Order: sequence, then structure tokens, then C-alpha cells
Amino acid sequence: MAQRRMFSNRITNSARFIKMPLSSQALYFHLGLHADDDGVVEAFSIMRQTGAVEDDLRILVAKGLVSVLNDDLVTYITDWNENNKIRADRKVDSIYKDLLLKIMPTAELKQPKPRADTGKVTGRPMDNQWTAQVRLGKDRLGKDSKKNSCKSPTYNADNLNYKAAVYFWKKIQDVFPKAKKPNLQNWANDVRLMHEQDKRSYDEIKAVIDWVNQDDFWVGNILSPKKLRKQYDALTIQMTRKGKPKTAAYKNPTEISDDDLPF
Repeated sequence: MAQRRMFSNRITNSARFIKMPLSSQALYFHLGLHADDDGVVEAFSIMRQTGAVEDDLRILVAKGLVSVLNDDLVTYITDWNENNKIRADRKVDSIYKDLLLKIMPTAELKQPKPRADTGKVTGRPMDNQWTAQVRLGKDRLGKDSKKNSCKSPTYNADNLNYKAAVYFWKKIQDVFPKAKKPNLQNWANDVRLMHEQDKRSYDEIKAVIDWVNQDDFWVGNILSPKKLRKQYDALTIQMTRKGKPKTAAYKNPTEISDDDLPF
């Protein structure tokens, strides 16, 4: 999916757009920024992240700017093709493509085309546009490449992050017994990033995991520590609405003993 989005002045300068409340206008921009290449976006999580309310979404629907596809607020931006001109050799189909065509069979969707060099549809450019971007950021790309070449740590069974990953996996198995077993090393690394980079205590992480696996909506949407980390703020907002959980203060890994881990 592309990392850059555009907005047409024909839409954003129109009377129907300008007459809307600023909160609805802001929601429209956030939905557009996070939409996939077919213009589909999970509006619920965006609303939670931005503080928007359902009335803001209802106004967008009433103005004909978006269409809600299901009860989970999966949403289609109706003027998507006016806002964004995505090249066919870059385009990646939406995971909600079937749902979109079921609800809106007349939606105009661009069909992905294969790359000229490989014959595969990858959503990556097949000419010198990618090369040009690399040249512009050559120095930075070199630094990032060296950084990304570093391997993630290996976690043994006694590692606190690995224990957290196993705990999360067992909670998912309680709800989805036939779920495919994940790469627990990758999961452990995502837990470590939550703890070290995001400054989340292990008690707090466990509280969010427990809450997610008893919530009717999030239990089917948060199925990995990576997704948990991405939606962490939205999840904690939901939790506080029902009573803020007690969490322990952040500790550096060198200060933690086995007794500190609640898993």
C-alpha cells in the first residue's frame, strides 16, 4: 500500500465539504491518509485514535463523501479516484475488496498490473520512479539499510519478552483453538519494543492483552503483539472508559527479575 495520499481541491473546496464541522473535515482527511489502495479504511480505529465521534462519520455519510460497508465501520471513500491516481503497477488490492464490491458493485476499482521485469503483481513501480526516490535519499537509505540489517535478538524460553509472547498466544488459543502458531521470536521482539521503546510496563501490557481477549470487537482484530502495539493507544482509551487498570511503573530490562513479570 502506498505511503502517500492526495486530496482533490474539487472535493475539499466544495460547499458540501466546507459547510461541515471541522471535526468531520478532519476525520475525512485522516480516513484518506489511512485508506488502502481501493479507498477502504477501518474507520473505527481511526476515530478512536483521533478522538472523532460517530456523528462526525454520519455527517460524512450524509454528505456522500464516504459509505459505511458493515457494522464494524469498514468505510469506503466515495471520491477516492478523484483524490488519488494510483499506478496500476503499484496498486495493491484491498483486503476488503469482496465486501466493497458486494455492497457497492458499481465502485470503480483499478486492476493491478504486473511488473514488466518479473511479471508479478507486487504493487511496486516498474520504471525509474523508484530509482529516483532512492537517489534523493541515498545517504539516508544507506544508514537505514545498515540499521535494518541488524538481526533481532534471540529469545530463550526464560526471557521475559518470550514469556509474554507465549502468554498472548495461549490467550488467543483459548478463543481460537485452531489458530496457526506464530513465530514467537518475532512476537517476543515486538513485546520488547513495546517495553523498551514505548515505555510500557509488563503489567500494563498484560492488562491490555487480558482486556483485548475478552472484548467482543478487539478479540478478532488484535491477534499479534505487533497489532497490539499499533493500536495500543486506542485500546487503552477503550479500557479507561470501563475503569482504568492498575499498572506498574516502567523498568529497564536490567532492573527486572522474574518476580516482576505478571505472565
